[in-house]
Amino acid sequence: MELDVDEKLLLDLLNTTPVHDGQPSDLLADRDDGLRWLAEHGQPASAEEWRAARDARGVLQDVVRGDAPPAALARFVEGVLRLASLGEEGIAWTQRLPEGRVAAARAVLTWDALRVSGPGRLRACANDECRLFLIDHSRPNNARWCSMAGCGNRMKARRHYQRTRQARTDG
Repeated sequence: MELDVDEKLLLDLLNTTPVHDGQPSDLLADRDDGLRWLAEHGQPASAEEWRAARDARGVLQDVVRGDAPPAALARFVEGVLRLASLGEEGIAWTQRLPEGRVAAARAVLTWDALRVSGPGRLRACANDECRLFLIDHSRPNNARWCSMAGCGNRMKARRHYQRTRQARTDG
């Protein structure tokens, strides 16, 4: 399933701290990399935006993992306005996001929309060695890994190895 633009922004932001060869990395640690990341995601690219996105990422990761309460995200949505205007076809909504926190606010608003529309669908990968997240759009809502090809295969191979090893020691 194709993610909408804001879901992609949120998931990509959450996933900017991957583990490569057992070593954690941070794709937003460097200012220039952060500015490039923001521009690639169609967001305003300034030092203030980069800092806010990086800060929001850490808090969002903690909230999604259950290590922080949702109230910890409040500072990223302060000043967000949603304005209604009546047109020929009905009400049109316009969102005004705070300058310097556009990407952070957009990610937090998307997190909240997912929390309401699909509780539990945004979650951390079930592989304890992975630091990535996934949005599960499957009907049964039972996806466990960020990637079946990566973490899914590794976890299944690990379980198989443990079962066969246990069978050898039992037999």
